[in-house]
Amino acid sequence: MIVAIANQKGGVGKTTTAVNLAAALAMRGQKTLLIDLDPQANSSISFLDLASVQPSTYDAIADPATSLRDIIRPAPLENLFIAPSRIALAKLESRLVGELDAHFRLKDKVTQLDGEYEHIVIDCPPALGLLTVNALVAATHLLIPIQSSYFALEGTDDLLETIGKVQQRPNPGLQILGVVITMHDKRTALARDIREQIHKVFGHKVFKTVISKSVRLEESPAYKESIFTFAPESSGATDYYSLCEEIIERVEAWTA
Repeated sequence: MIVAIANQKGGVGKTTTAVNLAAALAMRGQKTLLIDLDPQANSSISFLDLASVQPSTYDAIADPATSLRDIIRPAPLENLFIAPSRIALAKLESRLVGELDAHFRLKDKVTQLDGEYEHIVIDCPPALGLLTVNALVAATHLLIPIQSSYFALEGTDDLLETIGKVQQRPNPGLQILGVVITMHDKRTALARDIREQIHKVFGHKVFKTVISKSVRLEESPAYKESIFTFAPESSGATDYYSLCEEIIERVEAWTA
């Protein structure tokens, strides 16, 4: 399973979902790679000291001589590995303008890993540019986090249009794994209304698991930990482990 976590809207919990889904998969005893494709490098910061990161995903994608193996680092969690990002990744789009294989760079590098990892999780930037398209072309599945807020569905038409274009040509096998509602505050009527709206738009694609708003989830990256080691008894840990289990069940049902 190669799952891209994408939504061009910022602040919807993409990185939190990428980090904790990858950690949950690793805790199941499955060798998991987290690829940070966001120039902000928040997934990388969640586990590593950025001062020590060199080379990065920029080098792996831009330089034919650099492989993902050259940049992958072990995370402080058994079975979890990271392909870290740096701000230089923001220059990639201009670097690859006009290149015929621009959309396939990440896919080619992932293919070279030759099934070394049981799962790969890709954290995408909050945009629908070349980096996100590279992730969608490389992925087998797409997970869409949507924040439980007033502007939740803003821009989803553009995202679905991009997904459709990727499915038509470069990656016809890409499947929408589902939509996960994040930062949900069940105490408010607005959040409940937004949840109903998301269900109306995406139907059965919406996961039963809802990620509740949690201070612990916001704090854990500062301590270079996933929610499972930082606050294992918290609602955030329960929610993300439940999401991981639901994802595995959904993928297994599709492939049965």
